[in-house]
Amino acid sequence: MIDIRRAAAVALSTSLLVGGAAALAPAASAATASSCTYNVADHNASVDGNGVNYRTGPAVSTASKGFLYTNDKLRIYCGKGNWYYSKLLKRSKSGLKAGTHGWIRKDMLLELAG
Repeated sequence: MIDIRRAAAVALSTSLLVGGAAALAPAASAATASSCTYNVADHNASVDGNGVNYRTGPAVSTASKGFLYTNDKLRIYCGKGNWYYSKLLKRSKSGLKAGTHGWIRKDMLLELAG
């Protein structure tokens, strides 16, 4: 009887540990950085334009996550062609949450600063 309880306790502990590890895993959106073909040395940038699409991938054919507006702040990580993969540093003027990852065209950025 004690062995059954001990085995049940070990099984419960293991499942809680595995579940906790899954909860701490990076968000699925971070996986889209694998589309990058070159790295950028983690620069900050400001959006230069109003109603700029923040996309799920590095192409106009990918879905938009929402819109960015002049002076919304991004952290740039890497790129593909004329696109940068980035993270929104503060809540956007359109209401996208800080920490949202997405793709933006290079020509929609005002500046890159280290």
